[in-house]
Amino acid sequence: MKENFLWVEKYRPRTIQEAILPDELKQTFQQFVDQNNIPNLLLTGTAGIGKTTVARALCEELGADYIVINGSNEGRSIDVLRVEIQNFASSVSFSGGRKYVILDEADYLNANSVQPALRNFMEEYSSNCGFILTCNFKNRIIDPLQSRCSVIDFKFDKKIKATMAMQFMKRVEFILNEEEVKYDKKALAQVIQQHFPDWRRVLNELQRYSGTGSIDAGILRNWRDENLVSLMKTMKVKDFDGMRKWVFENSDTDSSAIFREIFDKSSDYIKPNSIPGVVVTLGEYQYKAAFVADAEINMIACLTVIMMEAEFK
Repeated sequence: MKENFLWVEKYRPRTIQEAILPDELKQTFQQFVDQNNIPNLLLTGTAGIGKTTVARALCEELGADYIVINGSNEGRSIDVLRVEIQNFASSVSFSGGRKYVILDEADYLNANSVQPALRNFMEEYSSNCGFILTCNFKNRIIDPLQSRCSVIDFKFDKKIKATMAMQFMKRVEFILNEEEVKYDKKALAQVIQQHFPDWRRVLNELQRYSGTGSIDAGILRNWRDENLVSLMKTMKVKDFDGMRKWVFENSDTDSSAIFREIFDKSSDYIKPNSIPGVVVTLGEYQYKAAFVADAEINMIACLTVIMMEAEFK
């Protein structure tokens, strides 16, 4: 196996055509490239789906100068907006064209100070600088900012899920071949299915397990064990949002398999006096799973009961 930096960076698509996107989205972004003009954009969708990759690819295909500010850390500060962004946006581009500021995870920008100030900058420097915002939660972006952007939602309809997964399967096989990592196609397909459409998570998981030199059924067993540990840690500290996120990320897993996994390993994480109650709850919600309209809500309800009533070790 070749030693190198993160695969998500090493193999990040550099052009829109290289990105794995639904045809409609790809055509929209390609039009921006062909017209040599990127409007202010708000790219929204779940984590790891390719929003930042598209933002970078757009700028690189145009040969435009750009900076990336992460809203989840330094981007929260009003001083960054006033100093770093202002200095960049007000200076002339070396390439002679428009410059762009990519505000990654913009939903973490302070809605009372940073976001309102950004609104004014977008207008003041509109002739020289464009802005591309990415976010997981569009509702956290104030309306005045949304109205100044073309909002593009990264949604993978269930009808095209198989097509997108197959495209990514080919990309992952290419990466593993380049890195000289042996792999079992069935195990690879299961990893992709488990984390779809979080491409970043898939690559990070595969790189982590590639240290053994092979991707096979063994990594799935290890992953299931680690995944359950993650869930139990979240429930122990009563982190409802974390538990809900876990359920969403595992929504493709058969709910009966999750119920069984919790049942089999409950004694490792839950105190003996609470286990009978956990078993009753699992049985109740496993029965309901056969009739409910939304399996994800049923699973969240089950785990919420266990989280609030059981005593954890």
